[in-house]
Amino acid sequence: MNNLKFLLQSAQMISLKNLLFIACLVIPGALSAQTAEMDMFIQEMATQHGFDPTYVTNILQQTKLKKSILKVMNRSSGKGKGTPWYQYQRNFLTELRIDQGVEFWRTHAATLQRAERDYGVPAEIILGIMGVETSYGRNMGTFRVVDALFTLAFHYQRRADYFRSELKEFLILAREQRFDPLEPVGSYAGAMGLGQFMPSSYRDYVVDFNHDGHRNIWDAEDAIGSVANYLKNYAKGGAGWQIEKPALQAAKVRSGTVDSLLALRFNLTSIKQLKDMGLQLATDRYDAEPAIVVELETEQGTFYWAGLNNFYMLTRYNNSNRYAMAVYQLAQRIKNRYETE
Repeated sequence: MNNLKFLLQSAQMISLKNLLFIACLVIPGALSAQTAEMDMFIQEMATQHGFDPTYVTNILQQTKLKKSILKVMNRSSGKGKGTPWYQYQRNFLTELRIDQGVEFWRTHAATLQRAERDYGVPAEIILGIMGVETSYGRNMGTFRVVDALFTLAFHYQRRADYFRSELKEFLILAREQRFDPLEPVGSYAGAMGLGQFMPSSYRDYVVDFNHDGHRNIWDAEDAIGSVANYLKNYAKGGAGWQIEKPALQAAKVRSGTVDSLLALRFNLTSIKQLKDMGLQLATDRYDAEPAIVVELETEQGTFYWAGLNNFYMLTRYNNSNRYAMAVYQLAQRIKNRYETE
C-alpha cells in the first residue's frame, strides 16, 4: 500500500502516461495491473467527464483499501442458497422494526401521503424498504463511500467493472451536488442514505422532495420521495410500480417442473406461460400478467408464489427473493399495526 501511495503522489508531479512505467519498476507484480486500471480510470475521468486528473489522483491517494469489505464480498459470493428464508425473515420482521416503522409513519405521515399520491407507491412499501435497508436511518453504514468503491473497483475482480462505474458516478455526483467525496459514509458496497442508493441510482432517481434545492438521500423527506420515484420509474424489465395490482399469488408446482421454472430466475414471463411450464394457481385472473417464480424455504417446508410485477420491482431494489419478501411482509405488518393503533 505504501508503494501505491508513492505512485499516486508521483502522479501529481509527472505525466499520467508515465505512471504505468513507474508502476512496473516499483511493483512489477499484481499491483501493476491495478495501477494500470487506476491510470485508465484517471484518464477516463479527465477526457470523458472533464475532471482535473490531479484532483482525481488526489482523491484516490486519500482512499483506503478495506480488507474487511473484500472478506464480506467473497463470503457473500460463495455458492449455495445461503440463509434459509425462515432464518432471514427473523432478522427483519421483528417487533422492534415494526414499531419503528409505525413511529416513522406517524412522524412523516404527510410526506408519505404526498409520495403515495405523486408516485402511486403505497406508504407501507416505502417504509418496508427503509426498514429492511437501514432501520429508518439507524444503520446507514460505517464505511466511507469512496473507500468502499475504491476497494471494490480495483481489488475485487469479480465485479470490478460495475464498481469502477459506480466510483465514476460517485465522483460526478459529488461534483453535481457540491459535496466532498471523502465525507459521505455508507454501506460496504457504497450504498448511501436512508434508502441505500448506489451512486448511479442516486443520480438517476433521487429527488428533491422537500424542495430545498438539494437532493439529499440522508434527509427523510427526500429519501421517501426518492424510494417512491425509484419504484415507480425504474424501467429495466418491469413496468414500474402499479398500485392497483397485487404483488404475490400463492402457487404450487407440478412434480418434475421445479428446476425448469426456477431456471428462469428473474426473467419476467406471463403467468399463463408459467402455468404451461408447471406452475399451479387457483385462479386464471392474472394469466396475462408478467411474473417470476418465487421459492422460499419455511420451517413447514418449501413454498412457492407467483411474484407479479410489483414483487419483481422489489427485487430490482435488491436482486433477491428473500429481500423482496422481507420488504413486502414488513410493509404489511407495519400497515396493519398503524391502522389498528
